[in-house]
Amino acid sequence: MRTNFLALLDFIDPEKLIKHGGVWFVFLVVFAESGLLVGFFLPGDSLLFTAGMFASGAFGADVQLNIWALLVGTFIAAVAGDQVGYLFGRKVGPALFKREDSKIFKQAHVHKAQEFFDKHGAKALVLARFVPIVRTFCPIVAGVAHMDYPTFLRFNIVGGFLWGVGVTSLGFFLGNIPFVKENFEIAIFAVIAISLLPVAIEIIRSRRHTEKEKVEI
Repeated sequence: MRTNFLALLDFIDPEKLIKHGGVWFVFLVVFAESGLLVGFFLPGDSLLFTAGMFASGAFGADVQLNIWALLVGTFIAAVAGDQVGYLFGRKVGPALFKREDSKIFKQAHVHKAQEFFDKHGAKALVLARFVPIVRTFCPIVAGVAHMDYPTFLRFNIVGGFLWGVGVTSLGFFLGNIPFVKENFEIAIFAVIAISLLPVAIEIIRSRRHTEKEKVEI
């Protein structure tokens, strides 16, 4: 069990993924994690940040990534992934909530995304981009709920831009800072923590609003 877990960690190591797969593999991972059921375990945040660092030249000349091609491709992959997830949700519908658990699929992931979507509404599509697992299942849940498509598309584009372009740009601009290069693992954890801030702020605002309504009642 431990050997399999370590093998998985090695497989999803963002630096190794980029070195072996290049920019097209980055796009594939972003697409899969944005809306395919099998993509929830992929390292989206850390991969985007690392790809930005590669584009800045922080890892030397072993892998050359063009920052503009990376930003455009990442944005398109993120939006397209959510589109596929939404269409899949509309087609599968309630049957998704009756599907049995397997090694890859867990009902808990769907229900977690459902609760997130119910709580935050359309904004969930933007906030979910910064929450692992939830970002994979949220567009699917939106499709199951038959969310108004133009509304979905608008929030999908905004979320794809803020996440895909934002996190990648952060890696590009911070990539050559000595502390970031020398403390790569710490930088990755910091990015993940920062990316969760919008969600934390929204949760705090939501709780304050709920408490205010209770007081008024």
